[in-house]
Amino acid sequence: LLCLALAACSSSPRPQQSRAVVNQTDRAVDFSGFWELDYSQSDNIQANLNALVRDVRQQYERAQGGGGVYQQAGPSMIIGGSGDTNSGASIIGLAQMADLVTQSQLLEVTQDEYKIRLKREGDYALSCEFYPGQYHTVETPLGREVCGWEEHQLIFKTVLPEGLTIQQVLSLAPDGQRLNIATTVISDRVTSPFTVNRVYVQYVPQDDGYSCKMTISKGRVCTTEKSR
Repeated sequence: LLCLALAACSSSPRPQQSRAVVNQTDRAVDFSGFWELDYSQSDNIQANLNALVRDVRQQYERAQGGGGVYQQAGPSMIIGGSGDTNSGASIIGLAQMADLVTQSQLLEVTQDEYKIRLKREGDYALSCEFYPGQYHTVETPLGREVCGWEEHQLIFKTVLPEGLTIQQVLSLAPDGQRLNIATTVISDRVTSPFTVNRVYVQYVPQDDGYSCKMTISKGRVCTTEKSR
C-alpha cells in the first residue's frame, strides 16, 4: 500500500472535471504564506495508534458480546475480524502511512482565485484547481485524486487500489495564524480510520547565510553558515 501511494503521487495525471456538486456557500480561505510545524499542538502518532488499537478492540469485544479475547504477539498482533482485517500488520501499516504523508515540517503555500499549491518540505506538492460549485478530479493510472472546498475547509482526497484512501483537510484558525491539516488514512483492512492532526504556524523565511532545521526537542533551530 505504501508503494502504491508513492507511485500515484509521481504519476502523470489526466485532469477531469467532477460532476460532484459542492455547496454553493463554500468560500475559499487564503492559506498563502510560509508555515512551520508546531510539535506542541500536533498529534502524537504513537498516542493515536494506541487509541486506534483500543477502538478496534472495543469493536471486536462488542461483536463478541463482551467475551472477546484480545491477543498480542508482537508484529503479528490479532485483534479480531477475519483474514487480514484488523491484524497487527494492517493497523501498524495504517499508522505508518499516516506518518509518511505528514512528515513535512515546512510548507510554502501559494494561492490565487483559481488554484492553490502546497510545496511540502521533503514530500510531493499538493495542488488544486478551483471549479465554482464543483470538485476537481484527476485520474491517474493508480487511482483518483479529488479536491475542492467544503465550507471553509479545503479537501484533498486520494483513492488508491487495495481499498486505501488518504484524505487531507486544511483549515485555518480564526486569527489566521495557525493552519491545521487533518490527515485521515482509511483501509478496508481496518475497521476504523487513522487520523493525524498537524498544526502549522506562520514564519518568516530566514535571509541567506542562515540554515534552519526542525527538531522535536527545540522546534526550529537556525545556525549561521560560513561564507564561501
